[in-house]
This record gives sequence, C-alpha cells and structure tokens, in this order.
Amino acid sequence: MLLIPYIAKHTQLPTKSIENTVALLNEDCTVPFISRYRKERTGNLDEVQIGEIVTFKAQFEALEKRKVAILKALEEQEVLTPELKKSIASSEDLVTLEDMYLPFKKSRKTKAETARKNGLEPLAKIIMAQNSDEIDHIASQYVSDDVPNEDDALEGARHIISEWINERMDIRNQIRHQLEKFAQITTKVIGTKKDDEKAQKFRDYFDWSESLGRCPSHRLLAILRAENEGFIRVKIEIDDEKAISKIEDRIIKSDNSCSEQIKVAVQDAYKRLLLPSLSNETLKAAKEKADEAAISVFSKNLKQLLLGSPLGEKRILAIDPGFRTGCKVVCLSAQGDLEHNETIYPHAPQNDTSGAIKKISSLTDAYKIEAIAIGNGTASRETEQLIKRIQFKNPIEVFVVSEAGASIYSASKIARDEFPNYDVTVRGAVSIGRRLADPLAELVKIDAKSIGVGQYQHDVDQTKLKNSLDTVVESCVNFVGVNINTASTSLLSYVSGIGPKLAENIVAYRNENGPFASRAAIKKVPRLGEKAFEQGAAFLRIKNAKNPLDDSAVHPESYGIVQQMTKDKGIAISDLIGNKKELQTIDLNAYTTDTIGLPTLEDIIQELEKPGLDLREKAKVFTFNQNIKTITDLREGQLLPGIVNNITNFGCFVDVGIKESGLIHISNLSDTFVKDVNEHVSLHQQVIVKVLEVDVPRKRIQLALHK
Repeated sequence: MLLIPYIAKHTQLPTKSIENTVALLNEDCTVPFISRYRKERTGNLDEVQIGEIVTFKAQFEALEKRKVAILKALEEQEVLTPELKKSIASSEDLVTLEDMYLPFKKSRKTKAETARKNGLEPLAKIIMAQNSDEIDHIASQYVSDDVPNEDDALEGARHIISEWINERMDIRNQIRHQLEKFAQITTKVIGTKKDDEKAQKFRDYFDWSESLGRCPSHRLLAILRAENEGFIRVKIEIDDEKAISKIEDRIIKSDNSCSEQIKVAVQDAYKRLLLPSLSNETLKAAKEKADEAAISVFSKNLKQLLLGSPLGEKRILAIDPGFRTGCKVVCLSAQGDLEHNETIYPHAPQNDTSGAIKKISSLTDAYKIEAIAIGNGTASRETEQLIKRIQFKNPIEVFVVSEAGASIYSASKIARDEFPNYDVTVRGAVSIGRRLADPLAELVKIDAKSIGVGQYQHDVDQTKLKNSLDTVVESCVNFVGVNINTASTSLLSYVSGIGPKLAENIVAYRNENGPFASRAAIKKVPRLGEKAFEQGAAFLRIKNAKNPLDDSAVHPESYGIVQQMTKDKGIAISDLIGNKKELQTIDLNAYTTDTIGLPTLEDIIQELEKPGLDLREKAKVFTFNQNIKTITDLREGQLLPGIVNNITNFGCFVDVGIKESGLIHISNLSDTFVKDVNEHVSLHQQVIVKVLEVDVPRKRIQLALHK
C-alpha cells in the first residue's frame, strides 16, 4: 500500500497535488505557508484540503508503523507465511489489520489455551468436521487427569471452537455490520445514585434507549459522561437471536451431535467473546465520531472568537466589575501597555457611586481614553449602567467584553512574566481591555480549552482537541498577520515556521536592539535560519518600513517581481501600492515563470491594492435591554437584543444581559431545515431574539431567532 494512492482514495484530490503537498510537508513547510505561497505546486489547494492531506498522511504512517510491529511479532513466533505477509501489507485499515493479527496475539491465559494444553484441540477439530454422530463416545477417549469426564472434554473442545469462531474475520465483520445498522444504546440508572443531587442533570438518561446510529453527538457524550461519573450503566444491544442464527448459518452444515456442540459453542463465542469486544469497538467508533463533531464545533467557535472584531490601537480604560471586592480599573495605552490601575467601589456594600463616577471621569481625561471595556461577569450590568450615567467631555464608546478565560490568563506564567508586580485582578482587567483592542493577540495567551466556546471539552479525545485547536489558532494568526515589533511571545509562536523558542529569541532581540526596521533584519535573530525566514517572513509585518512591501502579505521572494512591475510602469513602488487603476492594467502573463504562475501573481495584485489590510470587521457598540435585569423580568413574546456566546450542534446560547443564557434550539433558528448552526449565526454576533418559554425553577430560557 503506497502513501499517495491511500491519500487520493480518502480525499479525492488530484494525485499531482497530493504528491507536491506531501513533498512540501516533508520539507517542513507549514500548512499556512503552503496554502498561501505554493499554490502553483499544490494546484491551488486551500488550508482545509491541505489539512486533509496532513490527516491521512499521519493515518497512513500510523497504519504502516503498526504493520511493521505485527510483522515483527509474527516473525518472532515463526508463523508468518507469504500469504499472510501479503495480506498484511495490502491492508488499508487498522480494524482489518488487527483482525488478521487476532489469532496470533499472545494473550493472557484463556479457556481455549487451557483446553489445548489438556490435549483437546483434536476433539475440537472432529466436532468442527461435523461427520460423527457418536461425539460423546469419541469425547471419552480424551478423558485424563486434567479432564475428569466426557462433559469436561466437550466443554474444553467448545472453548477452542468458540475462539476459532471469534477469530473468523467474516463472522466479526458480519456482527460489525449488524451493530452498525441496528445497535441500540440503552441506559439504566444505578439505584443508589438515583437521588444524588449531581445526578439530576442526567435524569433524562436514567432509563433511555435509542438507535446508536441516530444518537446525536452531544447526547452520546452526555450519556458517556453520566456513565463515567457513576450514575448510569450503558449497554450496546442488537437482536441476539438473529445474530447467533447468522453465525450458525455460516458454520453448521449438518444435523447431528456435532452440530449440537457447535450451537452451544456459537452461543458462548457470541456472548463471551464477540459481542463484548465488538460492541465496545462500535461504541468507541461512535464516541470518536461524536468527538469529531464536538471538536469541529469547538474549532469553528474558536475561529470566530479569534477573528472577532478588533477596536484597534485605541487608549482604553478597562473595568473588571465586582460587588464586595470592588471594580478593578486599568488604563492602557494605544499599544496595550498598563499605565494606571486602581479599584473603585460603586456597588453594594460600599455604594460609593459618586466617588466612582468622579474617578472614572478624571481617569478618562488624564489618559485621553477613547473607549471603555467592561467585563461581562458579576456586576457587569450595574457597572455598565453606572458608566452610561457619566457625562464625558469627549465621545467615548462603551463595550461589554467577554471575560471567558481571563482568570486562567491572570494566574498563568505568561501573565506573571508580563506583570510580575501586579496581582491577578489587575492582570484580569488588562486582559479585558486588550481583548477589545485585539481579541486574537490576547486570546492566544490562553489555553483554547479554557475560553469556553464548546461543549464536553473534557470528555473528548484531548490530543485530537489540542491538535485541532492549535491548528485553528495557527490558521487565524497567519491569516491576520502579526506586527513583529509589538507582538507577544505567545502570538509570535503561532507564526508559520517560528514556534515558541524562536518567538522568545525574537522578543529578546527586539528588547535589546529596538524595533525591526525591515523584514531582512529578522534574519539577525539568533537561530532564525533561512527555512524559518522562508516560512514566516510574509506573515510578519513591519509598520512604517522603508520598503512598503514589508507591511504586506507579499512574500520577500516575490519582491523582485513587484520591482520589475514598477520598473516597467516607470513609477515608484509607493505610487503603485493602493493604485487600483494602475494595478489592473498590468499584464500578469508577462511575469509568469516556471515557479510563479497566475494564482500567486493575482494574490500579489490583490495585496498591493490594500497592503496590510486587517480583514476583520471593526468592533461595534452593543446595548442590552436596560429593563431586563434577572430571569424573572422575562416574558413570553418579548423581543430582546442579545449576543451569541456559544454554539453547539443542537443550537446556540444567547446572552440577553442576565446571569442565565437562553437557548435558541436548532429548530428555532430558521423556518427551513438547519444543517449547520454556524451557517445561521456566528459567535459574538449581535442578534434580536424572541422569548418563547421561561422556566424560572430550572433557570432555562427558550428563545427563537427573530428575522
């Protein structure tokens, strides 16, 4: 089995594109670099398609590694035949591979192994031949010190037959097929846990049954969590009689005393070996599928969050609200540096409203504040109302900002390194302010799992989740581009080809030598070689550089082409940049080479029209309904402004300005069928919702998206 055909079979992508992409990956090129700057070699594949190649390349390599291990084990056992070797070499999936290896696995002591040691394998073969009607008499010949009587001899022979049945690939695949088509997942509550307070959130699954194939990913993960927490038992079931009958049809070819023994062996093989093993395999596969669905939702949400609207370089006053402990206030420069911090106490129990208003007013004047960011946690609404009472001398926009993960950041090593002389409350307020200025630059400092934009993140495969989220962060960072002279180590570490160690070296060099004046100067960073420069330079921006291309997505390897264009036009590069009329008159065919074709040239022209443009939308001010303060203020039929704060497979949650978020179920998102929630709403989108139902005791709110 070869790599390229394997990937082609699973992706349906052109063979040449796959070959070239694999070659680039083997040269340590990153996905963002390949998708953006090697379009001619890949046949214009996008990041998603290249990501598929990465996935199936890794899958193939894992399969080949397992083949090597199995072949070695079989050689050591001296059981490897040419036919078996050929079958293993041509195997295309792990399940088939493990089925081939199953008869040769060195397992713990089994009933069949004991029976073999007692000399009962010849009896098992006689029974399987199904030619004798005197099997009891034949069994008497196998009685020994270890086998007291005929019944024990027959039982031992059946154990061997059960193992043979279990190891037959055709039978295993037959049961798999039935499980795939007809498996039911059933649950039963554990009696002693029924009234446990923590179990109540799972009470829908105390006595539950449905088709495993139709069980939505979020429900399966909830059921498995309930099982892991010890509240319910879970079983995977199919029609046992039908399954056993199908096995018998494959094996039993006679109607004599041998067939009666085989029937008993079939029952034993099915209940003791086949069903437990294959139902676990089926549940594991369903769990993996549910994990993929949950991780996909999580990844989409994270991407939307990271690409959230930035306010840009503004002087920001940020407030981390609180009641008893007060509101922590910080003032940040346009570059996000901390210039001032203190605490105000406008709310109960101190109620120093007038003092808080005076202090905010004086700080906005003193630090020339252009915007105010308020965290959306405890006391957020009350603090927002207080701020809106203040008559500022200059126009100041007020934003409510998500605090999700801010406490994780404020207690992290990154935050301690940034602000060693300040406590967690100051760091948290700084994070809130910086999120308003640039969500991407600030959120990359937080473990993506802690941002709170998914469900069941602790229940899914943690390695797959981390890899998927890291890929999303890398994609977003390189999509937007990074100002190398202001970026944190965390942000730089996600730039194509850079990584954590080089990011530290860049910041250390910057601190010692001052800002980078050009992209070429990046090469002076210790240990940053030609490969890292090739992979990362185009994603790093130099503001106000001598060469304006240094603040664009044009790769340095293409600077010569742009210079040739300006030379042919007889104008300076500064006169060509942003000059849409001139750019559109350039004949791109005149600049194609063996390595650079129209896709790259079209990208260059597009970038020259608006170099360094931040493709994200600018942040917009939003206001909740000021009359809605608690869940008891809600009434059916109300129309309310809200912000989407989480998206799942079954709908989305919306913040309407109170402690509890409301759910727009997937059925209430549109009048038509909704396949993907993300096609109808996005994270942090401002929406109008209609209140459908309010359950105050259970603190549940049902909403509909208002058209």
